[in-house]
Amino acid sequence: MSSGSKPEHDEASAADDREPIDLGRRHVRFGWWSLLAFLTLGGVLEALHGFKAGWYLDVPNETRRLMWTLAHAHGTLISLINIVYGLTAWTVPGPGAGLAAASRFLLAANILLPMGFFAGGLFFHAGDPGLGILLVPVGAVALFLGVLLAARATSKAQRPEKPKRGGRNRSSGR
Repeated sequence: MSSGSKPEHDEASAADDREPIDLGRRHVRFGWWSLLAFLTLGGVLEALHGFKAGWYLDVPNETRRLMWTLAHAHGTLISLINIVYGLTAWTVPGPGAGLAAASRFLLAANILLPMGFFAGGLFFHAGDPGLGILLVPVGAVALFLGVLLAARATSKAQRPEKPKRGGRNRSSGR
C-alpha cells in the first residue's frame, strides 16, 4: 500500500463521518429559521385579530382564517420536527441512505404542507379553499414518508460498543 492512497482513504472516511453532521446541521438551521417564519406568521395573525381586520375576521372570510391558522400550526410543528431530526442525525449512527431520503421528505413537507394551507386561504370560493390546497396532501405524504424513513433509520442504527472494563482486578480490593 502506498502512502499516497492512505490520505485518500482518510478523506473518504472523514467525508462519510461528516455527512450526518452536515445533514443534522442543515436541518437544525432550516428548522430554526422556518420556526421563526411560522411564529412570525402567528404573530401577524394575532395582530389581525387585535386590529379586527374585516378581510380576515368577517364571517365570509372564515375559510381564510382557518387555512392560515392551519398553515401557522403545521409550519411551526414541522419546523420543530426538522430541529429534532437534525439533532437525531447528529447523534444516531445509522444508515446514511435512509437518513438522506428522510431529510428530503421532511424539508419538502416543511414547505409544501403550510404553503398549501396558506395558498388555499389566499384565494377561496364559496367557502372552499383555493387550488393551493392541493399541495397539502403532497406535503402530508412527504411528512409521513420522512418520519417513517427516519424511524426506520434510527431502528437500524447500531449502538457503539461499550468499552470493556479492564485494567484493575476487582477481587484484589484496589
